[in-house]
Amino acid sequence: MMRCGFIPAFLLGLAAPMVALAGTPSVSECLEASDFIANAAQSRDNGVSRDAFMQRLNGDFALIHDFPASLRWFAHDESDERFLARAAADVFDAPAPPETHRTQFLSACFARVQQGDSPSV
Repeated sequence: MMRCGFIPAFLLGLAAPMVALAGTPSVSECLEASDFIANAAQSRDNGVSRDAFMQRLNGDFALIHDFPASLRWFAHDESDERFLARAAADVFDAPAPPETHRTQFLSACFARVQQGDSPSV
């Protein structure tokens, strides 16, 4: 079964108030999300399929929609969800070592922090 712990990670993020605005993650969120992306690559390496992973991620997004954006971890709005989902899909579509995916994600995420925007991964 899946070992990433999606729901606990999202729910843990609900416990602390978030200072990041929708579409502009905090540096801390970028670092945490890069761990998530590296873990996605490890899940892939352990046999989790792309479809199973993406279905679970999309289910988690649907679950958190009931909470105010200010209480969500990373996925504060649709733009954030698309950004994280693209990076997760890339893990399966362009397989590379987990650290490579982490580094690529961090670069794109830090660009969002600096620009206050939502560039592609």
